[in-house]
Amino acid sequence: MHATSNNILSLLLFIGIFFAYNVSWSQEREILEINDLPEDEDVKVGLVLSGGGAKGLAHIGALKIIEEAGIRIDYIGGTSMGAIVGSLYASGYTAKELDSIFRSVDFDVLIQDDLPRKAKTFYEREDSEKYALTLPFDDFTIGLPQGLSKGQNFFNQFARLTSHVHDVNDFSKLPIPFFCISTNIATGEQILLDKGYLPEAVSASGALPSIFSPIELDGILMTDGGVANNYPIQEIRKKGAEIVIGIDVQDSLLPKDQLNSVTNIMLQISNFRTIKAMKSKMPETDIYIKPSISDFSLISFDQADKIIANGEKAAFASYEKLRAIKRRQKTAPSKAKVPRVSDTLHINSLVISGNERYTRSYIKGKLKLKTPKTTTYKKLYEGINNLSATGNFDRISHRLVDNELGKELVLNVKESKNTMLLRFALHYDDLYKTAALVNFTKKSLLFHNDVLSFDIALGDNIRYDFDYYIDKGYYWSIGVKNSFNRFNRNVEYDLVREDFSLPDIEVNKINLDFLDLKTQFYLETLLNQTFSFGIGAEYRRFRLISETIGEDEDQLPRFVFDNSNYWSAFGYLRFDSYNNKYFPSSGFLFEGDTNYYIFDSNPNSEDSNFVVAKANFGYAFKVFDKTAVNLELSAGGKFGEENIRSLNFFVGGFGAKTINNNIPFYGYDFLSIVGDSFAKAAITVDYEIFSKNHINVSANYANVGNKLFNSGEWLESPEYSGYALGYGLETFAGPVQIKYSYSPELEEGEWFFSIGFWF
Repeated sequence: MHATSNNILSLLLFIGIFFAYNVSWSQEREILEINDLPEDEDVKVGLVLSGGGAKGLAHIGALKIIEEAGIRIDYIGGTSMGAIVGSLYASGYTAKELDSIFRSVDFDVLIQDDLPRKAKTFYEREDSEKYALTLPFDDFTIGLPQGLSKGQNFFNQFARLTSHVHDVNDFSKLPIPFFCISTNIATGEQILLDKGYLPEAVSASGALPSIFSPIELDGILMTDGGVANNYPIQEIRKKGAEIVIGIDVQDSLLPKDQLNSVTNIMLQISNFRTIKAMKSKMPETDIYIKPSISDFSLISFDQADKIIANGEKAAFASYEKLRAIKRRQKTAPSKAKVPRVSDTLHINSLVISGNERYTRSYIKGKLKLKTPKTTTYKKLYEGINNLSATGNFDRISHRLVDNELGKELVLNVKESKNTMLLRFALHYDDLYKTAALVNFTKKSLLFHNDVLSFDIALGDNIRYDFDYYIDKGYYWSIGVKNSFNRFNRNVEYDLVREDFSLPDIEVNKINLDFLDLKTQFYLETLLNQTFSFGIGAEYRRFRLISETIGEDEDQLPRFVFDNSNYWSAFGYLRFDSYNNKYFPSSGFLFEGDTNYYIFDSNPNSEDSNFVVAKANFGYAFKVFDKTAVNLELSAGGKFGEENIRSLNFFVGGFGAKTINNNIPFYGYDFLSIVGDSFAKAAITVDYEIFSKNHINVSANYANVGNKLFNSGEWLESPEYSGYALGYGLETFAGPVQIKYSYSPELEEGEWFFSIGFWF
């Protein structure tokens, strides 16, 4: 037995030595093959970086080891994410700098067209915070968008990172000669991009199908290069590379048990060709680096640390072979430091091309740019995002060209062919109840830069909004609106009885039925490029009745508070820099509205000339990383006519969109407090417990009554107060919010609940 054990140990020892020798001999043989190159040559090294979405972050880790080995890279060829990383490295960044750049990037913002809120005009902001789904509807046929994102945020960021080589049109003139691969979406053939404008070429190479819309360059519609050639090894050898280092972050085929979803099945099908192609390309690669990326997906950007670390680990396994290459190079790599570019720039001229339907003044107005102007990259990109947010352009390419007086902004726009849209949203709240919103939008109906929009909300309370306007950018825009709004609500009888001189009857609650039909003609412009200022004329049909009390001429139970026509002139001034409409953590808000009523048909009216004015101010700021405070002050008053009480302010309830003079106030139900003037202060502390999930605490105080500003009562201790505890969740279809509010005066609470965007 003892002899047998010794024999087994001897056999295992022999096998171990045999395999260790073979592995060592295999590595030495590969190193010797590299060393077999003629000694009088300076070895030219090419680097191939494959595509792979977030998995391509492993390229950065591998580049760290390649740099550490001291290898001089002479050519870089990449596809998709490999093109992004490779082009930045070719433009002068070190692996360490790339590591810092990609760790600081918010990929959710970079990938999506989730443009900063303040970059949008008031119209575009309202649209983005109203509709959950938008579909092309040209020729009255429902279509699908070309991609989830136009890639504008990525283009802006990449143009900024490569601004130091903006004048390089031949990529062989970059610090390291570079090329990338894209795909002709019409033919499926590969396109090798080694000339042009670097941000455009790299955007075309990385236009991942279904995520990013295709990009048109030189009349060719292009999509992600991985479709045609995800590992361009033959192309880099043709450029002159004698030794090729390849970093492969492509997927392997999934096992049968993981083919359990449409996504995985489609991914498997798309991988057939690239995996088959790699069987011949792997032997052609002198040093083949394959990081472990099977645990990650194309969008695992939140796991950048692990992916980069896996790239380092995979490259380090070939460290001796990398050092052998270094010994065959006569000159060391020369990495010129990327110059620090000042954030301030002086734009002295603007060149616009590609626009046909939209005028130069319209584009300049959206850019908020009047040349010459000293600005910053941040402000410039806000303007470009603002232009993109209109939805009128599929792509906006920009380039800054140096001249004697500063920089010339060269803007090339590709106007969207979609001029008709269908948009949808769903909503529930305690006032309007359930509603499904359908919108029809037609652009360029009569003029190049006009928009017709029609909303209809179907549900418990049918409403509609019609809006037609001609957007003139910097100049006065012209528009006409027509809206119909209706809802009804049970309110405490005692709270409204005195304000409307109602009879003293034994009723706890009455039902108020609001109907508001409004038509406006207006002019609107920008003040100092930030404030929206408008003036106009308004006709209004307003009805407020209750079927709980009283009788009408047909002896039906109905009390008519108001059923009249009103004509007025109005003006408004708005500024809104909140970063989030529903859960702001930074920015200011100002809304001021004034209506001067000139004529009316109300039989109770003694003086038709009266004014209704209101203003709302808000300021949001962060006190800690995830804790924000929002302060609000608002006030309003009706000055002149005292007998038209239906146009007084109705205070109470919860809502992000209110009509007429309805003022939200925690602790009281909708329409509970009535007066011709009010002053209100509120504070909300919001804590984002984890991404897009909020817990908030609110307090509000108000004085509501008649002639508060004449008597000075608005400055007295608050007569009304309320507190609320809430939870909010941000979703693609709008916020879900639950609020429990309490009033010390009433000694009772109110629940408020809403789902979806408010409209």
